[in-house]
Amino acid sequence: MYLSEKAKKIEASITLSITAKAKQMKSEGINVIGFGAGEPDFDTPDYIKDIAIEAIKKGFTKYTPASGLIELKQAITEKLYMENRLNYDVNQIVVSNGAKHSLFNTFQAILNPGDQVLIPTPYWVSYPELVKLADGLPVFVATDASNNFRLDIGDLKRKINNKTRAIIINSPSNPMGTVYSKQVLEEIADIAVKHGLYVISDEIYEKIIYDKQHYSIASFGPDIKDLTITINGMSKAYSMTGWRIGYAAANEEIVKVMANIQSHATSNPNSIAQYASIAALKDGNSSIKNMVQQFKERRDYIYKRINAIPGLSSIKPQGAFYILMDISSYINKKIKGTMIKNSIDFSNLLLDNCKVAVVPGIAFGNDNYVRLSYATSYSNIKEGLDRIEAFLQ
Repeated sequence: MYLSEKAKKIEASITLSITAKAKQMKSEGINVIGFGAGEPDFDTPDYIKDIAIEAIKKGFTKYTPASGLIELKQAITEKLYMENRLNYDVNQIVVSNGAKHSLFNTFQAILNPGDQVLIPTPYWVSYPELVKLADGLPVFVATDASNNFRLDIGDLKRKINNKTRAIIINSPSNPMGTVYSKQVLEEIADIAVKHGLYVISDEIYEKIIYDKQHYSIASFGPDIKDLTITINGMSKAYSMTGWRIGYAAANEEIVKVMANIQSHATSNPNSIAQYASIAALKDGNSSIKNMVQQFKERRDYIYKRINAIPGLSSIKPQGAFYILMDISSYINKKIKGTMIKNSIDFSNLLLDNCKVAVVPGIAFGNDNYVRLSYATSYSNIKEGLDRIEAFLQ
């Protein structure tokens, strides 16, 4: 069958088979504890839902401008100014169908065939594929637990060549919860300005942060602001994953190209979700504080439990709601007669033997780990770790 060669090179999610297996087991009545969730387990706050219902009743169900409602763009610019020290006009904002769509538009707008994008590892699973969809080449910059997954500036510099066009930063990060310090961000900004590189700053988890302070790299001066595309959205902070509203803030020239791409690909984001997002941005911090406090308590518990299990370890996340569990001591060893060659083998073994679903680390570029999300109840976390500990012992 004749198909696009570029499309055939896009890899399916490595986690799909395990996710499908876990769902099948649940449908058969098996009690599976899932640590794979990439969304808060809290409901969307009522005041946001009420505004959505009101918008439906008022008939706000028609097309909006392709790049988003002007009222929502104004709310976004106010948020960026008050919380991130970023001064943007509404014509520098594109509202899209989720932050992932904002990233897709970004790479389509800034890359030409063969352009390279630097991606620190471990990385969010879609970054490399989004780059490849735009005919770009992902280039990985390794980080490891010995340095708390902090990006080494020297390693970053060594990866830059005349094909490098952009650097991705994700703070707080998925999958390890690392928060970039002001010093590191300033060093990245200096490098980007010196070499004329774009910085794609994925800040979707900025409000889910525990022990550190969040900084937007674009706030460090006009030169880096001009090169930065700031990505954010409603999904994580406001527990609005299914509402599909994300946004990008950038140089007006970049935004114009992104808006043109979106106008032909998807047209406008959901109108009802846009009205609900206006309400969320104007009055959302009280619900966020409660959610973050509960995540912090879960984070502290899951970190302590993992590090108390012989053969396992983890680095304490500083933000988001994920933790990487180091399984390297089990690689190339047999458990119950099964040789563990990689993180997929380990994940399948947990699912088959103790009915616990985790995400293989190879999906994020590091096969020595599995990812656990603590966006699930405290009781599920305890039960899941009890099962893992009993099985491994």
